[in-house]
Amino acid sequence: MSYQAVQSGVLAIGTPRNSYLEYDLTEAGKKDRLSAVMTALEAVGGTTPIAGAQVVIGFRPELWARLGRPAIKGLTGYNQDIVGPDGFTMPATQHDLILWVQGAQQDSVFDVSRDLSNAVAEYFELVDSTDGWVYQHNRDLTGFVDGTENPAPAQIPEIIQDPETGGSVLLVQKWPHEVEAWEGLSQEEQEAVMGRTKDTDVELEDRPENSHVARNDQEDVGDILRRNTAFGGAKEHGTMFIGVAAKKEIMQTMLERMAGLDGGPRDALTRFSHADTGAYYYLPPVTEIIVPEDEEDED
Repeated sequence: MSYQAVQSGVLAIGTPRNSYLEYDLTEAGKKDRLSAVMTALEAVGGTTPIAGAQVVIGFRPELWARLGRPAIKGLTGYNQDIVGPDGFTMPATQHDLILWVQGAQQDSVFDVSRDLSNAVAEYFELVDSTDGWVYQHNRDLTGFVDGTENPAPAQIPEIIQDPETGGSVLLVQKWPHEVEAWEGLSQEEQEAVMGRTKDTDVELEDRPENSHVARNDQEDVGDILRRNTAFGGAKEHGTMFIGVAAKKEIMQTMLERMAGLDGGPRDALTRFSHADTGAYYYLPPVTEIIVPEDEEDED
């Protein structure tokens, strides 16, 4: 497995400006799903950076599978809320298309986002748009390092690519922070919630069982690539959780553990942040994004 089949934007780690655009099919799109998907693929134009930005394209798994193209067997969208034993809920807000635009400058990201939205407007309605940005190189807005357990570059292909299709699964969630509650904790209390030190990013020897690190230990759950970014401003802000893996099951297990559905404790971090959205998308490999000129228009 190599990087060649991966959409280049997936690997653009550290890109400072991001926009996550989620769309639903319009009535025209529902009537002609093949034309809708082909239009979106043509708008993106493969993996070549557009006007100073890169674009990652993903589809609701069920939409992609209906086209008869290679698809990850059994992959489905985020179609049901995840509800923990105490009622804590991670809602399902699945959409049909995501365009993840990223670049060095916000103006380029904005211009490409508008151009792409106009290009697919006949078939896809933009229903959710969130801008993400990198905070202090590799930290989230809790002040802790994010993505500590990301795989080494050489390991990424086997971790994020399905061996049969070459595609990947993208998980997108918007996690607003409970700012006052979090900032009301001492640093020692925050470290107990996370299971790591804040300044040096060292795992606590006596990490609590309900700490975020313990509940998300990749030795137990499996490996994924995290491309999280911050969103929002001084008053309201949080984390865009952007996870990429070869299998949905790894990320689904992670979420269920955070909610306490495995019989373990609920992740302590969920007391200070909550999910507003949740969607899975299939990221086709490069070979499926380049649309043949003789592709016939059929539903």
